Amino acid sequence: MPKAKAHPGQLGFDWSVPVPARGEGALAGFERRVNALVGTILASDPRSRYDIAARMSELLDEDISKSMLDAYSSPARDDHRVPFSRLAALVIVTDRQDLLRDIMGSLGVSLLIGAEVETARIGQLEQVVEQARREIREIKGRARPIHEHRKGSN
Repeated sequence: MPKAKAHPGQLGFDWSVPVPARGEGALAGFERRVNALVGTILASDPRSRYDIAARMSELLDEDISKSMLDAYSSPARDDHRVPFSRLAALVIVTDRQDLLRDIMGSLGVSLLIGAEVETARIGQLEQVVEQARREIREIKGRARPIHEHRKGSN
């Protein structure tokens, strides 16, 4: 398989609400999708599989070999399922968190990557500010000046 071009950066966050796969067979072929994902990740990285396996081994403190990565990236190898810890290590070593979005969307999960968390927090805080503004407008509509309230209260 030829090497894919390296990614220019993480893809933008998709704000649509993901729907988890439901129903009989909805996740059929999921392992093959994971294998294809591993292949895409490996093809997008300019380093050798030996180097990637070495970095994963360090991160996991267990032996990962180039031949394991070859098996994990082959959809035809049904006997080599990718443990989540190894997929996670591969994603971290290659910095390809963006490629998890499609797979995770099948589970009904959206991902915020890196500084996207700050962007989401800005949106959340803007909602809080807007709610406070609405409350201020509502209170102003029924409030009387303080001096009038004092005159009418006795």
